[in-house]
Amino acid sequence: MKEFIILVDKNDKEIGSDEKLKVHKEGSLHRAFSIFIFNSKKELMLQQRAESKYHSAGLWSNTCCSHPRVGEETIDAAHRRLQEEMGFGCPLKDIFSFCYKANLDKEMIEHEYDHVFVGSFDGQPILNPDEACDYKWITIKDLNEDIDKNPERYSFWLKNCWQKVIDSVL
Repeated sequence: MKEFIILVDKNDKEIGSDEKLKVHKEGSLHRAFSIFIFNSKKELMLQQRAESKYHSAGLWSNTCCSHPRVGEETIDAAHRRLQEEMGFGCPLKDIFSFCYKANLDKEMIEHEYDHVFVGSFDGQPILNPDEACDYKWITIKDLNEDIDKNPERYSFWLKNCWQKVIDSVL
């Protein structure tokens, strides 16, 4: 079954929809979200993307990211996908949005208007193996150091917005 995602203009105004893989092949601007979950020790929960993902497979990334469905509010999609990917829910706060475009592996182009959410959780996730093959809690300092030393281990969008996330939550 083909999955359709929301196409937007540079102001996040909906202008249509198209099939997800086609959008990522053509690099059409579309709505997305990224979720960053911190624990009470201010550590970030990273997920390692499943090896079966259509791009950026096996890379470490923020806790959860995806796209709202056509007709679905972004916050509702964020809650739905956090539960589907990581097996838990928590309150989420929208902290900022940004646009980016990047050429990725497998001839995919990520061109997103990305809404960034943060939340707090101290439990253990229940990973959906189709989405994530591993997770870990990491301090801000350790993540900054590892991104500097090993940038190839991390998703483009995580590296692109991480400093702004830090500035927004500290």
